[in-house]
Amino acid sequence: MERPAWAPPGIDISVPSVSRMYDFYLGGSHNFEVDREAARKAMEFMPGLPKIMQANRAFMRRAVRHAVDNDVTQFLDIGSGIPTFGNVHEVARAADPTARVVYVDHDPVAVAHSRAVLEGDEGAAVVAADLRKPADILHSPEVTRLLDLERPVALLLVAVLHFLEDEDRPHEAVAELIAALAPGSLVVLTHASYEGIPLSEEQAGGTVGVYRNIRNPLVMRSGDEITRFFEGTELVEPGLVPMPLWRPDSPVEEEDPFAFSGFAGVGRKA
Repeated sequence: MERPAWAPPGIDISVPSVSRMYDFYLGGSHNFEVDREAARKAMEFMPGLPKIMQANRAFMRRAVRHAVDNDVTQFLDIGSGIPTFGNVHEVARAADPTARVVYVDHDPVAVAHSRAVLEGDEGAAVVAADLRKPADILHSPEVTRLLDLERPVALLLVAVLHFLEDEDRPHEAVAELIAALAPGSLVVLTHASYEGIPLSEEQAGGTVGVYRNIRNPLVMRSGDEITRFFEGTELVEPGLVPMPLWRPDSPVEEEDPFAFSGFAGVGRKA
């Protein structure tokens, strides 16, 4: 298998990555054949996966604009993935040029490309770290330099928590992050769920099986389990809802049925 020139040294290009699969779903070019093969296999069971990823990105952009509209101009985006058009810093700065952003990911390709995109940008940075170790993120030089945790921060956890199993203690990790944020901070997240998918649970479970086989389990949680991630905050209207229903800026009747898979919400720390 030929190694692309952009692939960071040491990356095993024979092992699929959820970040690079996500990039493929969104039409990106920073993915390997092994990622495309796994993504296509997942789409055999759930053909609407690209629509779900597009709905994730659209919700993220609306939530970022909501944050800036409410004077929150600092962003901590964990599980940020490979840079694509309409990144957090681009959306935020369109509304407020002073916005500061720290991206966090543990995928080396995502980190390398984020650093390339952000080179020379004094108001944004990327941290190579894992959501399961919040202290490493909060005490990183990049967060210390760019974000003032005494002021409100928007914590973004978009399409990442469903890759943490219960044994990873994801609720505890999110609670630790929220505890470190100032009052007025926002928690922005999306999460996969069997609820809302226009397929039988058995067929959708085929996609879950693909992710399990590549050793990146996709954990489908219920709405109640996802709501627990917001403990310590108050959900802003309209609460935890399918992604297109969170403050839409276009008619939801035009959305693909797969876009309503899973949940999205924004919580505000009092």
